[in-house]
Amino acid sequence: MSGAGIAFTVEDGIARITLDRPDAGNAITLPLAQAMLAAAIRCENDPAVRCILITGNGRLFCAGGDLPLLAGAGDRRPEVLSELIATLHAAIQRLVRGSKPLVTMVNGPAAGAGFSLALLGDVVVAARSAHFTAAYGAIGLTADGGLSWLLPRLVGLRKAQEIILTNRRIKADEAEAIGLITRMVDDDALTDEGLRVATALADGPVRALSAARALLYDSFETGLETQLDRELRSMATAGAATESEEGLAALLEKRRPDFRGV
Repeated sequence: MSGAGIAFTVEDGIARITLDRPDAGNAITLPLAQAMLAAAIRCENDPAVRCILITGNGRLFCAGGDLPLLAGAGDRRPEVLSELIATLHAAIQRLVRGSKPLVTMVNGPAAGAGFSLALLGDVVVAARSAHFTAAYGAIGLTADGGLSWLLPRLVGLRKAQEIILTNRRIKADEAEAIGLITRMVDDDALTDEGLRVATALADGPVRALSAARALLYDSFETGLETQLDRELRSMATAGAATESEEGLAALLEKRRPDFRGV
């Protein structure tokens, strides 16, 4: 599936999606967005995939949308933007609402839609050299990729207003401090840490983790009573599954659970 701007591999239960246009800052074109959607569909339907890891190749994580493409679109810019963003959003929706935990390994600067992609992970590990910029205002555009939804939920409305409207650059240490990312590591430790997190998730009870991530996302849209009911139903479903049986047996037998084998 590699090509069209991404590299895609599956190894030891981890699907690795690497944005792979390093000479262009991994900027998003329609073929790249289409390849991401295809990879997301593959991840959702391949039982060998237990966790998804997204990263970038080269100095940048992702510079956002491909600016030469947009600048050259002329009168067709609304059409070009609509097709590009609709495809990217379809990929994002599958990744966020899918049944596999997601890790983003931010290897460098992230701007625009790249900022959005960086935030998608259930766990976001960023290199010390990474920084984050909304960037849309500088070119007269507005947020996409779910940034206007994710950002206020992560850092609060007031901070999100500042980040999006002023285009202020957020360095990795500040991003960690305000809850924008999970943690920052030194650049030379990024790959090891990202793979460590992804492996731990892949070793875990993936179906239960999927249900837990859905509960967390849905909690912003529901009242307490509705959420309590959803928790009850989710717990009952999980309790009937083989993952719970294995986890409880391992705990009582004082051994490490083997969730991959159930």
